[in-house]
Amino acid sequence: MGTILVDKPISRQELKAAARPYYEAVVKAVVDIERGIMAIGGELHADEEAALMEDGSAQEHLWGINLYPAEKGEAWMEFDAMINVRPSQGNRSRSVEDSALRERIRGIVGALVEG
Repeated sequence: MGTILVDKPISRQELKAAARPYYEAVVKAVVDIERGIMAIGGELHADEEAALMEDGSAQEHLWGINLYPAEKGEAWMEFDAMINVRPSQGNRSRSVEDSALRERIRGIVGALVEG
């Protein structure tokens, strides 16, 4: 399927379809917190990060997450990606450490994924 840029709402079914051919239950995603868009469908977060940067995103605004379309509530989103390790921005782990930033990401994803 390849990397897909999401700038309009999609269904959870469409999101789940983007997991294949690499994964079954998880969709790797990268969210641009400035542009309010995300990329899905890559094998690695780095693939989606590259696609967004080619589309004009700045790397410092990109954060990697994992989405589990079959889950609900807090379990459906995981803030874990190698691209999140950036000590120069105060984030020293694979997780998104800043709670306000996590809420911003949740809001963007919530606006882009229906259901």
